[in-house]
This record gives sequence, structure tokens and C-alpha cells, in this order.
Amino acid sequence: MKLFKTSLIALALCSTVSQAASVAITNATIYTATAKGILSNATVVIENDKIIAINPEKITADSIIDAKGKILTPGLISAINQLGLVEVNAVKSTRDAGEKKADMTFDPSIAFNPMSTVIDYARKGGITRSLVVPSGGDSIFKGQTFEADLSGSFDSVANARNGLYVTLGAKSKGSRAFDLQKLIHTLEDAAEKLAKAKEKAADKKGDKDKKKVEKTPKRSEKVINELLAGNKLLIVDADRATDLLALIELKKRFDLDMVIVGAADAILVADKLVEAKVPVIIDAMRNLPGSFDSLHSSLTSAADLTKLGVKVGFIAGDTHNIYQLRFDAGNAVANGLSRQDALAAVTANIADIFHINAGSITEGKNADLVLWSADPFEMSSKVDKIWINGDELSTQSRHDALRERYTTNSDMPRAYTK
Repeated sequence: MKLFKTSLIALALCSTVSQAASVAITNATIYTATAKGILSNATVVIENDKIIAINPEKITADSIIDAKGKILTPGLISAINQLGLVEVNAVKSTRDAGEKKADMTFDPSIAFNPMSTVIDYARKGGITRSLVVPSGGDSIFKGQTFEADLSGSFDSVANARNGLYVTLGAKSKGSRAFDLQKLIHTLEDAAEKLAKAKEKAADKKGDKDKKKVEKTPKRSEKVINELLAGNKLLIVDADRATDLLALIELKKRFDLDMVIVGAADAILVADKLVEAKVPVIIDAMRNLPGSFDSLHSSLTSAADLTKLGVKVGFIAGDTHNIYQLRFDAGNAVANGLSRQDALAAVTANIADIFHINAGSITEGKNADLVLWSADPFEMSSKVDKIWINGDELSTQSRHDALRERYTTNSDMPRAYTK
């Protein structure tokens, strides 16, 4: 057992195989995920943790890698998962994403485990960054979200508490109206309190005789105040058209930075979503209704919404299967979505929605890049090389170590016994 543990630890410690100050990737077919589209026989130069040049007149770098015409894309970004918070769903002691008493102040980022075996596996699918959400507790306010890279380093959390995750919709007990009303009242009360505080401050302005005594806002008040100030993203999981319309009105009323997750009925209110500039995060493979809230989901939803002008991002369902995010995007292509829009749905659009400095091959962006053996949307393709924050990382996972352990002849026993 000690030898096996040692080999896995060594694998983790050696995951960073190159840390050159600057790297030039030449002769690549670059899918930029920008308006520039696809660049042939192109060069990207990265230095430290950023992309510093695309097709420079003179290539100057510490290391030069010939892509030999292969496809280079931005690293894929997985959103709305519990990556690094859950190791084995069936083992309660490995789940840190939820807590019965959790509310909007719940910050799961402090429990993020960068050495989770799920992270190495996700990286094999070209995933370089993740927007992690809590599962929360009894409240509709499940807690705060955070951005993390998949480098496996202890400073992986790049942006903690960047959003508030809320769930609405059908309930087995009670009414959806109560939950929606709670969200509305919470925003109304906070906005009213801020307005009164502003009035008092204006009345006291210039009056030096009165002592200014201000109460420190509660933690929950700070969270809502950040939402109202536009400094925190409101991420709402909802499906039914009536709920989506109510959320759109809230967005307009309080000028919120909002994204809707799930959005099965989005096609019914697409014009309203476009008008209010509300993006949606959907499961491209969702085509069967799981409830009466999701009767309008379809394999063509991504293509249909994109054609109507809605900004669309993809989620890959279960945390342990975010590896398949690129395959979901490929299925969306098979159902009418363009290849460029499919790539954007797992890179640039997600980055824009969650304010992540990645997701496209652009100067100044984080150097999160993936060099593919072939078409990234094809099942047979694999990751040849992957960079996160400019560092080239291994594509090996615990799964690979186990396979090698039990398929390679050695002096070690075929299995461990007590």
C-alpha cells in the first residue's frame, strides 16, 4: 500500500512538467473563440501566466513547440458543478458542497480540494477552469460561488465569493411562489434600506454637530448589497417560463448581473432574454422533461436560442462527468449549432458570463490552452498538451495510474488483500 500511495503522490507532484518563462506554440490551427475565428499556421506566445502575442513578426521564446497543424483552443471552462468539493457522492464524509443550515453567506471555497482525483480526470477532457457552486441546504440561497483553475495547486481558487447561487421552481412540498417571493422581498428590503441610509447621509451632510453612527451590515446584508451594486453575479436555477419572466423583471428592476441555469423553457421567452441581456447556461443533452417545468427542452435548444440572439453556455451535468463537456458541445453541433458557437459555449461565453479572464485566445488573457490530437468534439480525439496559467500540465490521472498498475507485469501482487 505504501508503494502505491507513493506513486500517486509522485504523480501529483510531477503534474507540472514544464514551467518555462515563455513558450511559443507554432504552426497551429488556432480556434480563437473570438471574432477572428480560425487562424491557420498560426503562433501563440505565452509568458508566465498570460498570452502575450498572436502571430508576432519575430518569434522570441524560451521554448518553441511545433503544433504540426493540430488544433489549439482555449481551455474549456466547466460551470455549475461541485468540483473539488465532492470526491465520492456515495460517501458523505467526502462531500463539502452542502450543509443543511447553509444560507447566502455559505462560502464553500475554503473547503476546495485542489488534489481531488476528479480534477485530474476533468483535465483529460480539456477542462482548465471551473465555476463551482454549492449545493447549499434548505434555503433557496444555496451559498456563494467561486472560480478555480485545475492546476492542482493550493492557490487554485482565483475568485472566491463571485456569485450567489439560488434555486427556484417546482417543490414537492409548498409553493414555488413562496420561494420566488422570498427572493423578491429580500432584494426589495435591501434596496429600501440602502435608499434610507443614503437619505440619512444626505440629511447629515454638513452637520458637524451630529455624530454619525452607522451600524455594520450583517454578513447576509453585505451579500445582497453587493448584488444590488452589481459587484456580485446572481446565478438562478429555474426552468419554467413564468419563473424566467419573473427573474427577467427582477433583473430590470434592480439592474442585476444575472444568469439563469437550466432554463428549459428559455425558447418560449427568448425575445425577453435577449432584450434584458440575460444569458442562460443549459445542458446541451437535455431533451426529456424531468418535470412539468421542463417540457420544452430539446437537443436543438442551443442552436435555436443562439440563432435568436441569446448568449448560451453549457454545463455537463454531474460533477464527475464534466470530462464529457466537449462531447456535449459536439452533440449540439450535430443538432444545428455552428462549431464556433459550440466552442464559445464552453469557453468565451462562460468566461464573459462569469467575468473570468480566460476562454479565448487573446492577448492579455490567462494562458489556458489545449492542443488536441484532432477535432476536440470527436470521441476519438484526446488532449496532446494542456497549459493552465502558462504552465504545461500532465494529462495523467489516477485512473491511468490504476490502469498501469493492474495491466503491467511487475513483482507487485495483482491485488491487495488484508
